[in-house]
Order: sequence, then structure tokens, then C-alpha cells
Amino acid sequence: MREQLTITQLQQMANTLREDIISMLETAKSGHSAGPLGLADIFAALYFNILHIDPKNPDWEDRDIFLLSNGHTIPVQYAAMAEAGFFEKEELLTLRKLGSRLQGHPERQRLPGLENTSGPLGSGLSQGAGYAYALQYLDKVLHRFVYVVMGDGELDEGNVWEAAMFAGKNKLSQLIVFIDRNNIQIDGNTEDIMPLEDLRGKWESFGWHVLEIDGHNIESIIDAASMGRAITNRPTVVIAHTIPGKGVPFMEYDYKWHGIAPNSEQAKAALEKLRTLDGKITHEGMGV
Repeated sequence: MREQLTITQLQQMANTLREDIISMLETAKSGHSAGPLGLADIFAALYFNILHIDPKNPDWEDRDIFLLSNGHTIPVQYAAMAEAGFFEKEELLTLRKLGSRLQGHPERQRLPGLENTSGPLGSGLSQGAGYAYALQYLDKVLHRFVYVVMGDGELDEGNVWEAAMFAGKNKLSQLIVFIDRNNIQIDGNTEDIMPLEDLRGKWESFGWHVLEIDGHNIESIIDAASMGRAITNRPTVVIAHTIPGKGVPFMEYDYKWHGIAPNSEQAKAALEKLRTLDGKITHEGMGV
């Protein structure tokens, strides 16, 4: 089992994940920037506090299950997995290369520790609901939980709501979902393309326990997961409000960074911002 980090260490880890993401995308020269950067705090909390997993034994039979539904944000999961010890960090720079285990969308059979293959948006919740149903009703294993991370743009997909209806009807209390509510998708702002609000009301109408949090507050993320595990009569969805491109000011809130990677000059500027916490840490203070 991996050691749980303190809140301060988790905050530092989230920033490390952001640095890894920028380096990976710059080397790959393609990929998605905004979503992975915005999810770094959630993934730091998941992989270094919340998930009951063992990087040295990825197929451990008592492990929790984590499923990434919006697969294009996979750089943040690869970064978290490498930092947690599932594989060597050097492999991160093979992102999207021919023959690499780290493709632009996760492929379950390529990399130990990946629980699902994703590409078509909207599929992760169905996968999670099926797994949670098997644990709860078929295997009757009640100490394991299924966690799913989804994007808000993929809530446009109809099969999301079929899965939500199924999970609510079957009271899948071992299913905990985080929605990355960053308000952008590839063509613009979510509320311009396909309005989602009242988002809380929609999920509640399907029989879910709904929490809303600041998706960059580590303590709130951990508390939401704890609350989800304590709810025994319905599934839990956590609407996590995040900033797309978090940590890199020229990317933040800009939907155009949804699906592009930084060039060398942009990556250098981004890493400078991340390594100095946007100027809060001086080079002298860093010992540089």
C-alpha cells in the first residue's frame, strides 16, 4: 500500500502533476492541455489519499476501481500513476508515441493499473455502474468502491443519463463520481453549446446524492469522497468546480486550450509559472 500524503504534500503533488503534464504534451506535440491541468488536484487526492490501491500489485483483489471517462484527459492520470510508482517517470515522455504504452486515450491492456479503455465520451459511467452493480449485488463485496471521473462536456451524451438512471434505480452506493465542472468543451463554453444547469437538480432527480465542491481544494475533495463512502442507499456524484488550464494563466478559462498542446516557448513559460507558483516563489528562494 502506498503512503498517504498530508494536505500540504498533496498540494505540492498536484503542482508536480501539472509540470509533468506540460512536459509530456510539449514532447508529444499534441494532446489536451486544459482538462488535465484542471484535474490535477483531484488526481493528487485520488492517487495519494483516497484510492485503496497498491502500485506494486496493480491487480490486488481488494483494490478500489478507478475509471476515467473523459479519456482525452489521460495525461493527468499517467502523471499520477508514474508519481505513485506504477511505472518509471521517464516513460511519461513517450506519450502518444508509436508503440508507447501511454497512448492519447487509455488502453486497459497496455498498462497495469489502468482499469478501462476510453475514447467514446460518456462510456465511463456505464462501465462504473456495471462494476459497482457486480460488487454490490453479484459478488456482495461491500468494502470496495468504484470511482469515476467525467467531464462536464460529455454530459451531452445520452448514455450518461441511461447509466445515471440505472445507478439510481439500483442504489449503487459503492459508486462515487467526480464531474470536472470546468464549463468548457472543444467548441466553446458548455452553457452556450448545450446548457447543463440545473446540474445538481438533474442528478438529484435520478436518485443520486449530490455534493458540490471547489475542485482545487484538496480537503474538500477528500471530504467528498469520505461522504460518498458513508452514503449507503444511493450513488454519489461530486460536482467539482474547476478552472480549465489551472496553474498556467494564459491557458486558464480559455476553451481553445481544450485540445491543443503547448509549443516549446509556451511550455517554457508554463513551467516557469508552475515552478514559481506564478511568481510567488523567487528564483533566489528556490536556490536557483
